[in-house]
Formats: sequence, C-alpha cells, structure tokens
Amino acid sequence: MATSNLDVEQLIHELGASLTRFQRVAFEEAARTALAAANCTGIGQAYRLLVPLQRLHWDPPDDQRIGQPLGVGSRRPSKLASAEPIGADDPRTGGRDRHRLRAV
Repeated sequence: MATSNLDVEQLIHELGASLTRFQRVAFEEAARTALAAANCTGIGQAYRLLVPLQRLHWDPPDDQRIGQPLGVGSRRPSKLASAEPIGADDPRTGGRDRHRLRAV
C-alpha cells in the first residue's frame, strides 16, 4: 500500500512541532531528503525513519531546578521533617494507656 504525500507531510509536521523554528526547518529538510533516499512504502516505515532524525535536531531545555528538593512542601525546611519525634524518648509517654487496664 503506497503512502499518500499528505500522510507523510502530516507526520513531518507533527514530529517537528516540538522543535524551535530553526530546528524545524532543518529537520523538515533532512526528513524530506531521507524519505526520498529511503523510498518508504508506508507511514510506519516513514515514522521509524524520521523519529531518530527528529531526536538529532531536538535540544532539551536546560533544567533550572536541578539540585532543588522534590516533593510537596519541600521548598522550605520543616521542623516536623527535620526534628526527632516528640515524646519518643520520654518514659512517661503512653503511661496512662499502659496502666488503664491494670488490676489494683
């Protein structure tokens, strides 16, 4: 089954959508050259050919948040998270509960 030119153009457009303007132009030019050289017979074969080519033209953005703590509420230090548990070392903790059922 032959692939229509419209399907291939739509695929090139979708793969180039995440690229910047200059990267997109370079990718589209390289994609059309690669498709003409490979003589693709289907949209799946064109996709397998174009995905690695798109990755070569894509530069991931810099992550400005590297080194910051992750998670909800981790923007500031917390006394609850950094301090030891309250009453863990006190022998009187839970005394009323321990002696509640003791026979006199």
